[in-house]
Amino acid sequence: MNTAAESSSPNEALSPIAAGQRAFGLRDHASLWFSLGVGLLVMQVGAYLMPALGTREALVAIVFGSLIGAGLLGWVARIGCDSGLASAGLMHAVYGRRFAGLPIVLNIVQLLGWGAFELVVMRDATVAIGRQSGAMAAGYWPLVATLGWGAIVLLLISGSMVRLVRRLIARIALPLVVLSLLWLSWQFLALAQAQGLAHLWSRSGEGGMGVLPALDLVIAMPISWLPLVADYARHGRDGRSALRGTWLGYAAANIWCYALGVLVALTLPSEDLVTALLLAQGGLIALSLILIDEIDNAYGDAYSGSVSAHSLLPRWSIRRWGVVMALACTAFALVLPMHGLEPFLLLLSSVFVPLFGVILGRLAFGAPTQRLLADARPVHWSATLIWLAGIACYHLLPHVAPILGSALPTLALCFTLAWLTRDS
Repeated sequence: MNTAAESSSPNEALSPIAAGQRAFGLRDHASLWFSLGVGLLVMQVGAYLMPALGTREALVAIVFGSLIGAGLLGWVARIGCDSGLASAGLMHAVYGRRFAGLPIVLNIVQLLGWGAFELVVMRDATVAIGRQSGAMAAGYWPLVATLGWGAIVLLLISGSMVRLVRRLIARIALPLVVLSLLWLSWQFLALAQAQGLAHLWSRSGEGGMGVLPALDLVIAMPISWLPLVADYARHGRDGRSALRGTWLGYAAANIWCYALGVLVALTLPSEDLVTALLLAQGGLIALSLILIDEIDNAYGDAYSGSVSAHSLLPRWSIRRWGVVMALACTAFALVLPMHGLEPFLLLLSSVFVPLFGVILGRLAFGAPTQRLLADARPVHWSATLIWLAGIACYHLLPHVAPILGSALPTLALCFTLAWLTRDS
């Protein structure tokens, strides 16, 4: 009976996508990851670098952190494309069919949290825009905005992901968001020029954060997408275009948004980034377009969560799980205290740095993914122990050597150990 159920409900997350069904080229990968890289949350984190760092130090951390973080995304994207497997399939191949359930469940939990967080960001920005334009007042508007954005994500998740990327994001959303970023950059550069561009450029930091911890903070944003990237890259036609498109698209967006956040913090300091953006000439329209682009971040969380859930319970299709994820994210956005939840979400994110350090170490140099996936062992103990040691390392480093940061040393340690033990 179980065999019949499984044969009628194939596990799409653990089965490679056939070459003839793959549609993404370099432009599709780049468009998707540029769009996913743009976000109000990224700009806000960029503003956090100031005033602790000087302007030049902040830009160094932004450029190098973005290139490294996006490079890791591109690397995993190539593995996902070459193997045709979703992120859950890569976890099964490296950690064993039974144990892989643990990181997959943790991934689903974090995606529910981040999806809800994105809806909260979109809700708060919508209310701020509404108040600025005089269209909204206090009261029930936050509830309406949350339900409205949740309904849009639900509508999108009910359709085809491939069509969404190739038609809506690449052809419509991307040009609009690029124009918005260009306009905001122009406005705040003009403000910086009026305040003295040379003075702002040579401004020194007040201390409290070194360049390496700042690099860690910048890398954290692209690394947070590591558990999702293969879910999209597996639809690519070849691994090279998946790597280049993902790397270039995300690095460009991350550098731009982080730098814009720094520029806003330098020229118009404010505790609320949205308010500062609204004060720019034309900021209302530009922010509205960026807010529309923010939808794909919430969609990305819901879609990848549905692929992971389907890998555990394949009787429900990815689309059906997507509806469940979208509804759950909306419900959590309505009831959870998001500011108290953020540390928990960051704690969960720290789990995936060593997790993918091990995956890269095992699969990055042409390892036979299908052979690993066919391995009947429920647990691959060497990979599992390296992952657990990496989690401990990630949380110990801030206490032992805070100047080094956590992400890069942990990633390097797990990658090296996984590569050295790849035949075990």
